[in-house]
Amino acid sequence: MSTTTAIKNDIANPALASEGKKRIEWAARNMPVLAQIKDRFAKEKPFAGVRIAACMHVTTETANLMLALKAGGADLALCASNPLSTQDDTAAALVHEYGISVFARNAVDRDGYYGHLNAALDIKPQLVFDDGCDLVNVLHTTRTELIDGVMAGCEETTTGVIRLSQMAKDGALKFPMIAVNDTDTKHMFDNRYGTGQSTFDAIFRATNTLVAGKIVVVAGFGYCGKGVAERAKGMGAEVVITEIDPTKALDALMQGFRVMPMTKAAAIGDIFITVTGNRDVLRDEHFKQMKDGAILANSGHFDIEIDVAWLEKNSKQKNSKMRHQTDEYVMADGRRILLIAEGRLANLGAAEGHPASVMDMSFSDQALTAEWLLKAGKGLTAGLHNVPVSIDKDVARLKLESMGSALDVLTPAQELYLNSWEHGS
Repeated sequence: MSTTTAIKNDIANPALASEGKKRIEWAARNMPVLAQIKDRFAKEKPFAGVRIAACMHVTTETANLMLALKAGGADLALCASNPLSTQDDTAAALVHEYGISVFARNAVDRDGYYGHLNAALDIKPQLVFDDGCDLVNVLHTTRTELIDGVMAGCEETTTGVIRLSQMAKDGALKFPMIAVNDTDTKHMFDNRYGTGQSTFDAIFRATNTLVAGKIVVVAGFGYCGKGVAERAKGMGAEVVITEIDPTKALDALMQGFRVMPMTKAAAIGDIFITVTGNRDVLRDEHFKQMKDGAILANSGHFDIEIDVAWLEKNSKQKNSKMRHQTDEYVMADGRRILLIAEGRLANLGAAEGHPASVMDMSFSDQALTAEWLLKAGKGLTAGLHNVPVSIDKDVARLKLESMGSALDVLTPAQELYLNSWEHGS
């Protein structure tokens, strides 16, 4: 039933609400763990009277997290963590079907993006959910008057955790933040399987290219890079890894991938995918070597991994939107370089992001961590903290059960053996 209450918002098209509601319900079918949590929240109301500002990708999966928190009594304001990731129908449904404040429009400009961040913060949050640390950054720079009211927050991404770690190191972080990204159920499944699948979903939608027989260059071999490399290999590509960490590079080599610097990989690659969290991973010296028709996609959080400004300045011609979210840059020598989603997060800019079934775990971690923070938050010091292991294990157990599997159980003798030291060989 549509809400008639005036809800503060800035969305693109209210008429899309009914379509968005259908898609939110579709995603919910594949999020059984979060559904269980939502049902309990609805009974116990742990967030009654609690204001939560969330800066996240406005997708159907995020919508289901918001609905779980609302069922628990939370007062919510949601803004987008990336200008190209917003699903306008989802945003409309959250406002007009579910009564949640949303400030998000697809393809909003920089001023609009930060305007939405500030609009979400106007709720004067007690808890913050962040996806890339932009919301926390604004709180610590231009909205410092709100800091004293913030109990704690959660960070969902590798990039955000890196930024928060630096803030904590510099003594700049003024309240506790929980690294939800670092849970096993997040980085082992969301980062790996989710990023792997959704990145190629974006490449297929944007270019309709055949991966089999291609040379795919993956920059970064963290969990996201592992997922991308594994999917590429499974589809018949020859995979090249570039890395700055010797241990990760060695791991890639022993998994059967070629390892080399980008200066060498640039000349042989057909498809380039960046997942490092760092800037200028693909830059002028690499563009000058690339084959005609090279495809570039970034699945790192921010649009800094590919030096798009150099392409804009140095190409002799730009053919915008040759296909869905694909821009073609023509170099002086006639070579064409294809850029997906403007160098922004490709799997959300040119596709729908991770499947709901994998986000079920990540957002269950978020929901349960937020509940835990209401009890533990006041006892935590300012800085970066880990999610309690018990929460992570509970989410994994519930997900396993939802997929029709079960754990083995130790016998009393096995329990005794594992908790003693007397037995020898």
